Amino acid sequence: MGHPRSDIDVIFSAEQISERLGGLAEEIAQLKLDKLAIVAILKGSFIFAADLIRALNTVGMEPEVDFITLSSYGKSTVSSGTVDILRDVSIDVIGRNILLVDDVLDSGRTLAYAKDLLSARGAESIRTCVLIEKDVGRAVDIKADFKAFKGPNVFVVGYGMDMSHRFRELPFVGRVVST
Repeated sequence: MGHPRSDIDVIFSAEQISERLGGLAEEIAQLKLDKLAIVAILKGSFIFAADLIRALNTVGMEPEVDFITLSSYGKSTVSSGTVDILRDVSIDVIGRNILLVDDVLDSGRTLAYAKDLLSARGAESIRTCVLIEKDVGRAVDIKADFKAFKGPNVFVVGYGMDMSHRFRELPFVGRVVST
């Protein structure tokens, strides 16, 4: 699945990701959450969220799905330290169990912001699920309830994640070694 490129080092292959998603879905299903809504944080998580939602269906779950677009990077590879809502959720979260899905947990600002926002709107519970939890100090105190992988403290692309709008289409997660 997908050919490695000379300008990108593969960190997690398409096969590794696919294998991990089934186990991740099983972990989430064990919570037996009713009224579950998946809220995917766009844009970087869109492929991970889609594959995770299909894996959850395979284990018998039928979550409602919505999206929120938050930005803390812009065109930079370094977080700006502030989070902006570019697109808000459209579902009513009052009394719902929410699974926030994001691509990478590094500074923690985006995930913490989304969690606080949905909590303030009356969600029953909020759990977090990330593709990659980086081994790095957080700017805020948050950890992922579920993670597919622990990852190195490098800027990653592929599998929905980009660098200045490039590389989202890659079926693996990698690190750019030359552009």
